[in-house]
Amino acid sequence: MKLSTRGRYGVRFMVDLAGQYGKGPIFLTDVVARQDVSQKYLGHLIRPLKAKGLISSQRGVKGGYVLAKPPDEISLKDVLDVVEGPLCIVGCVDDAAVCNRSAACIFRDVWSETSEKIGAVFASVTLAQMAARQEEKEKTNHDKAV
Repeated sequence: MKLSTRGRYGVRFMVDLAGQYGKGPIFLTDVVARQDVSQKYLGHLIRPLKAKGLISSQRGVKGGYVLAKPPDEISLKDVLDVVEGPLCIVGCVDDAAVCNRSAACIFRDVWSETSEKIGAVFASVTLAQMAARQEEKEKTNHDKAV
């Protein structure tokens, strides 16, 4: 299984907003600079994240993007479900009709268990936790460089 660029960029964007939570709206250009991601690509992720109520935006000179709820209330799974779609490592897990062997397939059971476990890990990690991990890593790397 491999997350797409959409998933990786979406999570990086949301973790960046989590790290800036409480500081007011954040310009997309600032996120792009900090995260080294394509502004055009990131721009495509904004609409679905807004539609699902994970971010909100403000227009104007002091405008930008903010998390729509506290970062400890948004999980990685919440973000990935929006930008990647439901976690499903094999199509037959969500829709048995895609394979005529689904009913008697021993592998489908394993694929289903795997999808559930991966989903549980993503659901157990919040944006607040990821932002804290990022801050700690940056501090550790800065201390090593000094």
